[in-house]
Amino acid sequence: MESWDELAPYSRLVVTGKILPRSYQIEIIKSVYTGNNTLVVLPTGLGKTLIAIFSIAKALHEGKKAIILAPTKPLSEQHYNSLSGLLNIDPSLIILLTGKTSSKKRKEMLETAKVVAATPQTIANDLRSGNISLGDFGVVVFDECHRAVGRYAYTYVANECKVRGVPVIGLTASPGSNRKRISELITALGIERIEVRSSTDPDVEKYVFGKQTDIIRIPTGPIVGGIMSKLLPLINQHLDNLYRHGLSPFRTAENMPKGRLLEIGNNIGKIQASGYKYTALFDYVYVLNLSHAYELLSTEGIYPFLKYVESLEQRSEKSRGVKSMLANPIVIAAISDAKAAESAGEEHPKMNELIKLLNGDLSKSTVIIFVQYRSTIEKIVRLLSDAGIAARAFVGKKYGISAGDQATAIADFRSGKFRVLVATSIGEEGLDIPSVDAVVFYEPVPNEIRDIQRRGRAGRVDFGRVIILVAKGTKDERYLLVSRMKEKRMIEELLMFKRRMEHYERSLPTNRQRSL
Repeated sequence: MESWDELAPYSRLVVTGKILPRSYQIEIIKSVYTGNNTLVVLPTGLGKTLIAIFSIAKALHEGKKAIILAPTKPLSEQHYNSLSGLLNIDPSLIILLTGKTSSKKRKEMLETAKVVAATPQTIANDLRSGNISLGDFGVVVFDECHRAVGRYAYTYVANECKVRGVPVIGLTASPGSNRKRISELITALGIERIEVRSSTDPDVEKYVFGKQTDIIRIPTGPIVGGIMSKLLPLINQHLDNLYRHGLSPFRTAENMPKGRLLEIGNNIGKIQASGYKYTALFDYVYVLNLSHAYELLSTEGIYPFLKYVESLEQRSEKSRGVKSMLANPIVIAAISDAKAAESAGEEHPKMNELIKLLNGDLSKSTVIIFVQYRSTIEKIVRLLSDAGIAARAFVGKKYGISAGDQATAIADFRSGKFRVLVATSIGEEGLDIPSVDAVVFYEPVPNEIRDIQRRGRAGRVDFGRVIILVAKGTKDERYLLVSRMKEKRMIEELLMFKRRMEHYERSLPTNRQRSL
């Protein structure tokens, strides 16, 4: 049987108490103890924080300080509480640093602290100002480390770790499936070793609470389908114009990825001939705006579709293409049909399915419904409330919701004041949202990081359900397939990088050989 004694003497600095050791945790911690910069990829809810705490304990034992970084203030606070409860040191030596603390005060706190939980921007600012020097630190832990790409503050802090020779631990459930992105992450953090486990690995499987995943395929129905049939030929007409001019690889919109559509716009922007460019832009504006409206209608609902059309109509300055589109008889007819349907109380069949689920199989469950768009959330919360289901919207600061309001919503959700949280992507990571009985995807997401983060909210302490709503004959079907393929590719790519690193490490001469 595994024992924390295997990690002595560092285990004496961790209050293990009632925490039973797991073989994969011990093996990963031992790997981290080699001193190599390590990327740890582990499914949500399987103890990444404990791995971080043992890494910090080693640094403390060796007379060094330690930092754990998290991308948001609430998650930093969560780490601070974990450190205070699990480290066997004077609690006054553990501090929480965020941007709300003045620079002068942070400097005073850092002088006496041994362990720091912080947001990355705060530490980056303190490094630049000289408030903190990494020379005294034995480890920096990057939680949700998949963010360490581009110009995010993680990359600056990681670079400073490289300069000072401070060991780095990266923690994530999902670093992405793209080889280039994973390579950038490895480079940014200076990763030398990868520890990756999936929920089906033998040493992990027995600790994973079961999750039942149900995919519910829903016809768009005659009303939504009828409006879709009006818009799609018009989109394809203008897309075909772009195709015939060599500007689009697609003649029809059904299978065109959104990223490729944006590429078409970038290519048009590079055209020098003004007349040709003007004609291309006219067609592109039709395709871009109508494709988005069509996707909202087909996968989200009538209300989100109308809200988007309303936003186009309310623009103070409209391009010739937008004016033409809004005046097009086909578009006018589609909008009219949508308004009539809304007035009659009609909506996308997905919304009816949600009410059916929450009044049926999930009638006694705590649930997070993940939704892509704010307008869809507004409609869902209204419909659920009308159906007598206690629900609340949970959105980000860009919609004017303060961190305090978010914290209140989470506290009310945890205490049972309502049982259904309808959230944008803000609920996927970085916030201390409690585990729930079920997670509902209102639509699939073609991003493996977000897909994994969403599913990780269910079944963290007990059996959980994941329900994915898929509108038949829409982009939902392709997005569902893409996310599954990307997750499988993520594991394959990580294992490939892991093998390369291990091969390189084995090829290095031993200390004895070096000395000779």
